[in-house]
Amino acid sequence: MSREGTAHAEEPTVLWSHELPASVGVVGGGRMGAGIAHAFLAAGARVVVLEADDEAASHARSRVTRNVELALERGDEPRSADAVLAAFTTATDVRSLADVGLVVEAVPESHDLKVEVLRRVEGVAPGAVLATNTSSLSVDAIAARLTRPERVVGLHFFNPVPASRLVEVVVGTATPPDLAEAAGQWVAALGKTAITVTDSPGFASSRLGLALALEAMRMVEAGVATAADIDLAMTLGYKHHLGPLRTTDLVGLDVRLAIADHLAREVGERFAPPQVLRDKVAAGELGRKTGQGFYTW
Repeated sequence: MSREGTAHAEEPTVLWSHELPASVGVVGGGRMGAGIAHAFLAAGARVVVLEADDEAASHARSRVTRNVELALERGDEPRSADAVLAAFTTATDVRSLADVGLVVEAVPESHDLKVEVLRRVEGVAPGAVLATNTSSLSVDAIAARLTRPERVVGLHFFNPVPASRLVEVVVGTATPPDLAEAAGQWVAALGKTAITVTDSPGFASSRLGLALALEAMRMVEAGVATAADIDLAMTLGYKHHLGPLRTTDLVGLDVRLAIADHLAREVGERFAPPQVLRDKVAAGELGRKTGQGFYTW
């Protein structure tokens, strides 16, 4: 990545290369983080997944390895698993990210946690682009608490990452246009399509998807129809790939509740979570990951 000009009185402006960074860090190796790591590996980058401890790092390695094996089974990966995984490492020390060009955080949807993680990263990798995978939190609010907000951009991947072709590039007020453009090119190098959105509550996808899901939940609550029939109305009637309630089970009811609470505060009461959602989360019915949500898995 080349550096020219001046961004501040004393620091050079960064002109971000459109070529995919050769080395990428992913903070958090859960289902989403493992999918993001695999996407960059498949595109030819070296990838380091940073986790909290050795046990979590071992689980992250297993998830990424499984993603690679599934890609081979589908015929999506021409190389051997060993060849792909040769560029993959896990770590528990943030200093392992010192030489990467891009870091994507994929930790739980907590503003303070994301800020804490990115602060640690920028302390050891001051030249890296810092990307947040938040699905609803403000990129501006996160960037404002960092030393170099001009290096922050949103890269909102969708679950499951290997199957999804969409990534939202979320542009904050401090994100330079050339960084936003480069991020879109990096997404294209992953074989995915980028849409560019201005930082706003819920961006485009979460806001629209949640609005549909919350109304579907209210319909279940009111006894209008079953979850399965409501989903069929959207898959057969409107050609959606998945219905809003099955999608909610895949995303996680707890995740959707957190986003709904956030949007209700930021946008208005039309995003207030229905009681059925609160009840299911309180009962531990979080969707596919617990075996029960609006469906039994």
